[in-house]
Amino acid sequence: MPTLKQRTLLAVAGATVAVLAVGAPAATAALDSEQPKAAEAPSEAFIETRLFFGTERPDGGPDVSDRQFMRFIDRKVTPSFPSGLTVQEGRGQWRDSNGTIEKERSYELILLYPATEAHVRDPQIERIREAYAKAYAQDSVARLDEPTLADF
Repeated sequence: MPTLKQRTLLAVAGATVAVLAVGAPAATAALDSEQPKAAEAPSEAFIETRLFFGTERPDGGPDVSDRQFMRFIDRKVTPSFPSGLTVQEGRGQWRDSNGTIEKERSYELILLYPATEAHVRDPQIERIREAYAKAYAQDSVARLDEPTLADF
């Protein structure tokens, strides 16, 4: 019987082969002589920031409604990001400061901006987080930043 280390190595090797097989381009025969051109890869450096907004209030007040949230977006986010943004509805959970797992309706805000603007965008994003936490008695607004490439 394989040891735990051997089973782990086998699992990693198997997963690697599966990823390579899935990621490998499939060989296909063209019916005519023209080969499709490869799509051009995005080349401009951007930052993708995701903010996660809960809707339940720890103070026991009423949940943040869709209308309230969209008004918040219109007033506090759009002025700083008029070129565009994405809002997605979701369900989330997290462990609060008391150790309780909270499950709630939530929103994800996705902001995409050139990496060269990060020094300007960072304080704007922090003001958005602070404004929401204050307005709706939230413990926090989670933030995720990732470098990416984009083209429009």
